[in-house]
Amino acid sequence: MVRQGRTSSQIEMMFHKNEMTHESRPPRGTETAKEKDGSGDEVTALARGLTVLRCIAAADAPLSNRELTELTGIPKPTVSRITATLVSAGFLFRLQDSERFVLTSSVLELSNGFLRNFDIRARSRPFLIELAERTSLSVHLAVRDRLDMVVIDAIKPRSAVLVSRLEVGSRMNLSRTAVGRAYLAVLTQPEREKLLLGLQAAEGDDWGHISNRLQHALQETAAHGFAISTGEWHDGLNAIAAGFIGPSGERYAVNCGGSAHQCPRDWLMTRAAPLLLECIARIALEIGGTPGRRLDT
Repeated sequence: MVRQGRTSSQIEMMFHKNEMTHESRPPRGTETAKEKDGSGDEVTALARGLTVLRCIAAADAPLSNRELTELTGIPKPTVSRITATLVSAGFLFRLQDSERFVLTSSVLELSNGFLRNFDIRARSRPFLIELAERTSLSVHLAVRDRLDMVVIDAIKPRSAVLVSRLEVGSRMNLSRTAVGRAYLAVLTQPEREKLLLGLQAAEGDDWGHISNRLQHALQETAAHGFAISTGEWHDGLNAIAAGFIGPSGERYAVNCGGSAHQCPRDWLMTRAAPLLLECIARIALEIGGTPGRRLDT
C-alpha cells in the first residue's frame, strides 16, 4: 500500500494520470513526421521522467517503483526503466538494500541555477529584509507550483525570538494560507476559476467546507487589499500576505507571519498590513511590475 498523507502535488498527479497512460494515437498511416522518427516517444518519455522526479520530490519518504506506479498511473515496467535511467544520469539514488529512491544533489544544482538567475528575487530582497525587521516577523517570497505555493526567498528578522521554519523550497497550502489566497487574488477571473477547479479535484469531499472558507477569505482580501490566515494552516500560526504582478505578467506573493501570540489578528491588520503593502508597492516599482490589484468581482 502507498503510505497515507499524500501532498496536494501527489494528489494532482493521480488526478491527471489518465492523461499520461492513455495517449491518443492517430489512425495507422497518418503518423506525423515526429512520430515516424521516434521523437514523439522521446517527448513522452521525458514527460514521464519529469513526473517521476516531481512525485519523489513531493513525497515525505523514499518511494519504490510500485508506489510510483500507483501515484502516477505510469505502467510499472516503464517506471522501472525511468528510475534506472535517472539513477544512471545521477538524478536519483537507490537506497542500499532497498527498492526505494531519493533525489540526489544534481536536482539541487538545477534549483540553485533557477534561483541564481531569478532577478526578481535579488531585487526584492532589500525590501523583504526591511519588512522583516520592521515587523519582527518572518517574511517569505513565494510563487505557485501546481497546487502549492513554493518559497523562493525566506527572511528571518534578527530581532525575533521565534521564527518560521519555512526555508527556500518549502511548500505551502494554496487554499488555507494567506500567501495562497493573495496569489489567487491577483489572478484574472478565468485563471482563478481554472485553478479553483484543480483545487476542487484535489480536495475531493473536503472541498465544500474548504470552498466556503476560501470564498469568504477572498472577499475579505478584496475588501482589505491583503489576505489573512489565522491558525487555518497550522494551529497557532498567523500570517498576512499580498501579491504583485511582474513585468511579464508573472504572479508573486509576499507572506509575513509568526506565532499567534506574537502577531494576533488585530495587530496584523492594523500594524503589519500597512508595512506589507508599502513593501509590495516598492518591489513593484523596483521591478517595473504592478501591485496586486483587487479581486475581480
